[in-house]
Amino acid sequence: MIVLVGGVAGCGKTTIGAALAARLRWVYADADDFHPAANITKMRENIPLTDADRAPWLAAIGAWMDEHIATGTDAVVGCSALKQRYRDELLDGRPEARMVFLEISRDLAHRRLVDRHGHFFTVNLMDDQFEELELPVESEQLIIVSAAETPDRIVTEIVDRLGLAAHPPRPGGR
Repeated sequence: MIVLVGGVAGCGKTTIGAALAARLRWVYADADDFHPAANITKMRENIPLTDADRAPWLAAIGAWMDEHIATGTDAVVGCSALKQRYRDELLDGRPEARMVFLEISRDLAHRRLVDRHGHFFTVNLMDDQFEELELPVESEQLIIVSAAETPDRIVTEIVDRLGLAAHPPRPGGR
């Protein structure tokens, strides 16, 4: 199975995705690692990405998913997937894929982004994320989870709702 962890910047895709992968002992990849250098440069300069900018990024994530599906390797990958057509591109034709969309308020996302340092995505781009967002609807392949809970609670909810067999958290959260 491949689990996509999506949502706007600041919702916790990296934190939750990495924690979910660790709990399940699956492979993890962060969506940021799939961006071409030009996208990162734009975001550092507070320039919102366009659909054309996102196309190679989504294709790279899809290719990564396909590689893991082909080898039967369970994995988790973060990807904002703000628009329905992005979610369709990543989920359609991949029955092994599920998506967890982390729902967050604008205020909480703003607070988290202000507190985040050293990342190329700045709080100045947050409004663009909410403007681009097409809220998903739950389906057989997609669940919506509140990002306002603690990471441990969110991961537990994901594991439960997707019916995954998780390994117990290691002492000290590792």
